[in-house]
Amino acid sequence: MPHTMSRMGDVLAGFHAAWEFESDSVLIRYERGIRTPKLFQALGERRVPLEAIAGVTLTPGRRGTVVLRIEPRAGADPLIEAAAGQLKESGDPYRLVLPAERETLAEYYADELRALLTEPGKTERYLVAAPEAPLHFKAYDGKASFDGKAVSFRWSWTGASSAKWKAGDQSFPVADLGGVEWRSPEMFEGYLRLLPREAAASAASVSGASSVSSVSAAPAAPAVPQADQDPAAVVFGLGYGPVHESLPFAAAVLAAVRGRGPAMPVPVPAPRRDPADIAERIRHLGELHQQGLVTDEEFSSKKAELLAEL
Repeated sequence: MPHTMSRMGDVLAGFHAAWEFESDSVLIRYERGIRTPKLFQALGERRVPLEAIAGVTLTPGRRGTVVLRIEPRAGADPLIEAAAGQLKESGDPYRLVLPAERETLAEYYADELRALLTEPGKTERYLVAAPEAPLHFKAYDGKASFDGKAVSFRWSWTGASSAKWKAGDQSFPVADLGGVEWRSPEMFEGYLRLLPREAAASAASVSGASSVSSVSAAPAAPAVPQADQDPAAVVFGLGYGPVHESLPFAAAVLAAVRGRGPAMPVPVPAPRRDPADIAERIRHLGELHQQGLVTDEEFSSKKAELLAEL
């Protein structure tokens, strides 16, 4: 009999986010508080299918915290593929920071998740949904917009180079694109560059680490103009193209290029719960309550929810 999440539907709340554990996925809901990273607020929530997870870790954090982290499989998430390792630790959407006193409970969830993981290696398709179009942001030298079918660049008269003005405003149908290159605005000379299909194909023969995301996830060909001279790129700068705007934009374009959007599993209604399973979950909940890991209010509320499933 296959292993199933014994505490399906439970919620583990941490700083800036809460994880809801389901039988086939983890639903991450991000807070909208003033201290919550803007990228998290922009994402809102993300459903991560179990088949998109390569592993789960629990490590000590800073100032009396622990960090529960999902390790996504390579190729499973267009946002992570577009970021190409450039996100700061505090901006990692797969980290859940918890008070250290909840370490035992976090370890329990980590063990439960690990027992369900059976799909290692790179995925052939995106399993986590990309941000939905329409999307837009303001770069230093123009405005970028994406309607789901084409990316448009409209140049700014105060920031665009003469090369871009001569080329005129640009429109790039998704069908003509082969990838996206995103260099974080938090780094020197950040930009978003669109790669035509032929450039992405030639990039497949070039080895080495890069911030390029394409259908083949290969680095860009070296013979390309500087971003400020390239009509297929917009450049960032202080206050322009912030991560929470430009990265979801890049991920949405990348997902559209690779299969016209991510293929997501069709939700299947959960079956009626087994009374024996409900009883076991209540017993375990009682143990956590006795150990002080669950408050009186949490115990009463969750117990009522479990009994309602009978």
